Amino acid sequence: MLTTDYVPGTPNWIDLGAPDIDAAVAFYSGVFGWTFQSAGPDAGGYGFFQRDGGTVAAIGPLTEEGASPAWTPYFHTRDADATTKAVEQAGGSVRVPPMDVFTAGRMAAFTDPAGADFAVWQPGTTKGLDTVMEPATLCWTELYTTDAAAAKEFYRTVFSWTFEDMDMGGGMIYSVVSSPGGGKGDDTGQGGIMELPQENRAAGSDSEWHPYFGTNDCDATFNAAVEGGATTLVPPTDAPGVGRLAMLKDPAGATFALIEGDPSLT
Repeated sequence: MLTTDYVPGTPNWIDLGAPDIDAAVAFYSGVFGWTFQSAGPDAGGYGFFQRDGGTVAAIGPLTEEGASPAWTPYFHTRDADATTKAVEQAGGSVRVPPMDVFTAGRMAAFTDPAGADFAVWQPGTTKGLDTVMEPATLCWTELYTTDAAAAKEFYRTVFSWTFEDMDMGGGMIYSVVSSPGGGKGDDTGQGGIMELPQENRAAGSDSEWHPYFGTNDCDATFNAAVEGGATTLVPPTDAPGVGRLAMLKDPAGATFALIEGDPSLT
């Protein structure tokens, strides 16, 4: 399960690239009850989604040419420069080279060999998200990819991840991701990797990471999102042994999911 005892390879930040900050803040505030705090006049519009006074996610404007609205997971690293070299050696590409973010930390952003974007965060004064695994906070990260075998080898090389493969039926394999030292007890799962079925690819789906946010009532939160302008990808569905989940695109097109339950119990 996700924790705020961050170790290398575990998710420690999540942010949304949005074409309209005010519209995105209004949407997610309506869905999750988040408040927004600007990072200041020198932050280029970047700011923080907060719940009960703690940061649970962040948001900023789209800065890369041709970028689409999307949530980006960041994974803990002790050395962003070394991780950048590991990404390049493993066949990934660098979107944003390592850079200091004031005194908060050091970050870099990448694209894996199959085309999914992700980033790393080397903590300074900001260790990471203040709260996870609670309602309206990050509970899981998931990769849909066009090549699961290649993706697993890439992230194993970069982050030393391990995987537990689960047969979902119909030839579909879901790989639960764990980082060495991550999680508590036996609940080390922090995310999942699944290969996109051919019909999804034919419909235009491509490799991408998306977050799951917790909720006490998947149906109610789903309805609030749809009423706020979100598009349904997966309606509220029971996942045996896990809980109830749904997946949507926000009004600008960024994919996110909801989970009522603990996905690390898969």
